[in-house]
Amino acid sequence: QVQLVESGGGLVQPGGSLRLSCAASGFTFRTYAMSWYRQDPGKDRELVAAITSTGGSTNYADSVKGRFTISRDNVKNTVYLQMSSLKPEDTAVYYCRRDGRVPYWGQGAQVTVSS
Repeated sequence: QVQLVESGGGLVQPGGSLRLSCAASGFTFRTYAMSWYRQDPGKDRELVAAITSTGGSTNYADSVKGRFTISRDNVKNTVYLQMSSLKPEDTAVYYCRRDGRVPYWGQGAQVTVSS
């Protein structure tokens, strides 16, 4: 079955960096676009970044452009989100998603940016 397992979340000070990983299994990873979303309590889940199946194209929410980088390794079946210059407003649960007609979600990873 499809599984997406996020890791790498945690507590970081403003201005710091974190890298999230999402290990995928149960499907042909290299044929699917992947995305990262985030959700703060009381708010809608929002798209943070997306990457095509080959990694040849990416897009980002305006709020994270220039600070976050999405990438993937189609040998390791893993998608990454490198987050730099983190701000308190980046605090949220971050979810990995397999895109497509039937999307699948990971369980989420908490990222807290606070001094």
